Amino acid sequence: MRLTTTLSILAIVAAGAASAADKVELIYSDTVPENDPRSVILKEAFGACLGDGFDFQAYHGATLFKQGTELTAMQRGNLDMGNLAIFDFYNQVPSTSVLGTPFLFRDYDHMRAVYDSTVLADLEAEIEEKADVKILAYPYIGARHLGYKGDKEIMTPADLAGVKLRMPPGEGWQFVGTAMGATPVPVPFTEVYTAMQTGAIDGQDNGFPATYSMKFHEVMTHMGTTSHLIAANELTIGLEKWNSMTADQQAKVQECADNFEAALDAETLKLEKDLRAKIEESGVNVYMPDNAAFQSHVLGVYKDSKFSADWPEGLVDAIVAIGQ
Repeated sequence: MRLTTTLSILAIVAAGAASAADKVELIYSDTVPENDPRSVILKEAFGACLGDGFDFQAYHGATLFKQGTELTAMQRGNLDMGNLAIFDFYNQVPSTSVLGTPFLFRDYDHMRAVYDSTVLADLEAEIEEKADVKILAYPYIGARHLGYKGDKEIMTPADLAGVKLRMPPGEGWQFVGTAMGATPVPVPFTEVYTAMQTGAIDGQDNGFPATYSMKFHEVMTHMGTTSHLIAANELTIGLEKWNSMTADQQAKVQECADNFEAALDAETLKLEKDLRAKIEESGVNVYMPDNAAFQSHVLGVYKDSKFSADWPEGLVDAIVAIGQ
């Protein structure tokens, strides 16, 4: 009887081990904190969607990899997935800088129409070839605005002269700050609050959701709604991991990525409206700068820079034409 019982237990353990071995492990890293709406929706709309065939492990708050290092980690096989920014690709795929150009998208609807079209197919193929990763989705994280502490409203690029504006680390991101007229300062996302509090920087350029969730409004006085970047992240997976999966597994991951994109889009649009009101209630002056002056200046700076030299021929015109 004991032998039979022991054999039964061993069989159960072996079956459990085999079942676990059949699961696809997906290790994910992100810079936003675990309580951020992006993280919560990722768990609910992507992680839960995957089901029992996957073991999805998400690390938040840059606890696993620092901001800007996730792409290299995926290429080395140390990380499976990340929610990257377009400038993370610039050093290896310079042509991607076109998607980080301020004022490229008119509004959310235009941005989503572009990403839902086939206009970026060649660019995505180039990313796969040169960076060894695949972009699964482009979840919307909000329009970026100028948030700062000061004694006046910044209305034009000239008003940004000498302002220490935090931009994420990386040449592409830093150039956005330069093109806007500011003095860009590279500061990791998780260190922005302290940097503003101590005066190491004067401002930052996140949207309403990120500004509120990270409590940047507590150390700000003004927020100019430039909407200079209609920002989407790139939900990305390493090609080695992607190619190791079966067609059915790939289809499931893509389905859940699309699910995450749709859920985060809806939540971000709602939060932008709701959190603007909360930020205003906290005492921050939210106002509209002279965005036409910003757009003219910024696009002129980009046109004369090395960044535009990398843009695929005709892509900007094709993007602008969508939805017109």
